[in-house]
Amino acid sequence: MSRLRSLFFLPAVAATIFATGGTSIAQAPATSSLTLTADTAEANARTGVVVAKGNVRINFPARQIQATSTQAIFYRNEQRIVLSGDVYVLQQGNSLRGETVTYLVNEGRFVAEPRPNRQVEAIYLIEAPPAPTAPTPATPAPFSPKPQFQQSTTR
Repeated sequence: MSRLRSLFFLPAVAATIFATGGTSIAQAPATSSLTLTADTAEANARTGVVVAKGNVRINFPARQIQATSTQAIFYRNEQRIVLSGDVYVLQQGNSLRGETVTYLVNEGRFVAEPRPNRQVEAIYLIEAPPAPTAPTPATPAPFSPKPQFQQSTTR
């Protein structure tokens, strides 16, 4: 019964995960929302911790983030999300894969850790610099067969 009761608090807790104030540029507006789908979810209104398990999918439009994992734990008070188990994160065309990925909400920063004896994979889109324009050739001075000498005003 307590597990079922805690699920009723899930929307309230999830809605407040990102509703803290601050001046960080990376922070999303206070009215942003995050959509979470999973096989199971449990929220603790007292601690502000939400645990989602099984086929976890996250959509956070304000930050253009989509993620999948086996488990996600939201720590509202710390403004931190820990994704674990075959994590894939996509943000504005950039992607990140790892066994565990921690998203520090206020900083807008991801920290990825691999499985033992493996590596994380990050793919970043890098804008190509603008094509260099051909320099306009300087117009040469007209040719004069007589050298130009400066005249001295002192005699």
